[in-house]
Amino acid sequence: MKYNFDRMYDRSNTNSVKWDNVKAVFGSDDVIPMWIADMDFPVARPIVEALKKRAEHEFYGYTQAGPSATEAVVDRMQRKFKWSIQPEWVVFTPGVIPGLHAAVRALARPGDEIILQPPVYYPFFPAVTSSGCHIVNNELKLVDGCYKMDYAGLEGLFQPRAGMHPSANRIKAIVLSNPHNPIGRLWTKEELSRMGEIVISHGAKVISDEIHCELLFNGYTHIPFASISPEFEQNCVVCMAPSKTFNLAGLTASSIIIPNERLRDDFLNARTGIQPEPNVFGLTALEAAYRFGDEWLEQLLSYLQGNLDFVTEYFEKNIPKIKVIKPQGTYLVWLDCRELGMDSMALRSFMRGKARVGFDDGFVFGAGGAGFQRMNIACPRAILEEALSRIEAAVGSQ
Repeated sequence: MKYNFDRMYDRSNTNSVKWDNVKAVFGSDDVIPMWIADMDFPVARPIVEALKKRAEHEFYGYTQAGPSATEAVVDRMQRKFKWSIQPEWVVFTPGVIPGLHAAVRALARPGDEIILQPPVYYPFFPAVTSSGCHIVNNELKLVDGCYKMDYAGLEGLFQPRAGMHPSANRIKAIVLSNPHNPIGRLWTKEELSRMGEIVISHGAKVISDEIHCELLFNGYTHIPFASISPEFEQNCVVCMAPSKTFNLAGLTASSIIIPNERLRDDFLNARTGIQPEPNVFGLTALEAAYRFGDEWLEQLLSYLQGNLDFVTEYFEKNIPKIKVIKPQGTYLVWLDCRELGMDSMALRSFMRGKARVGFDDGFVFGAGGAGFQRMNIACPRAILEEALSRIEAAVGSQ
């Protein structure tokens, strides 16, 4: 069927975090919310029909993921990424972030260290610190409008520090974001290989958040970290979900893929008592999305490409002081606003108060984020047009 992504919907009074908290988050009702990673598009019809059918079976008791849901994940990895996984590798969680918390607890103990690559998705920070672990930064480098990993800096983190015995390194893992949120980079096989070799050679593991892996712009492909080599496969935890791709975040169902049996057992032990299974509707939606959602997804990606092209051209032509760091994946656009000459709080006030658009502030993504804003473009183009015209007017009146 043909989906109409231009259609506008009123999502107010639906307990939407995005639309029902505008005044609480941004200080005014007259702000267009474009921050949280939530699409303003209805989900694919097969998902709706699957949920209706399950709702008609009037029993909603304790639920577990059955073989069919696991098979849907296994089939998806093979069809989309040519990655052959085993059913027993799949663990279901109520969201990727709860899975990330459990992964940190499985791999590290209080006082240990976890590497992050900022600017990066800000829920990564408490996923580390809530476990009593410490964050060490391997900041990404912006070179000629493209972000790159700092391999020398990464290698340096594993070197003995003053007063520390060479065997006492407490770095246990790196959290990889691929596609990277917020900058939209899809890491190449060469980049992933170099990073993985450094980390694993020093006895650490890779926790790979790949939740945006199917939201790709023209010409780009996603490579699951674990698919690169048997060594990588045995030293990582891969976090996947249909929630971003198919707009199902409110149903909280994710698949954590852990090929190494010992790591998987440690992960299961770490989540005992603190993480329930995904709910019955989340599992139903996950399976329907993976089995029957591709027609909708194909049309979505075409529409998002049009939105990205529109946004990029608009900024270049009408608001050249703000530079688009063009994403390769996700539906998030990282905006370089440093030419506006504002500090972080002034930039926040400018966007929210004067331009009346609600983005995510760059500084919340950690080191390297000051002077940037993250914009969600997964909305009808009319919303984009209004938001960009507001920014243009605000910048023009400076």
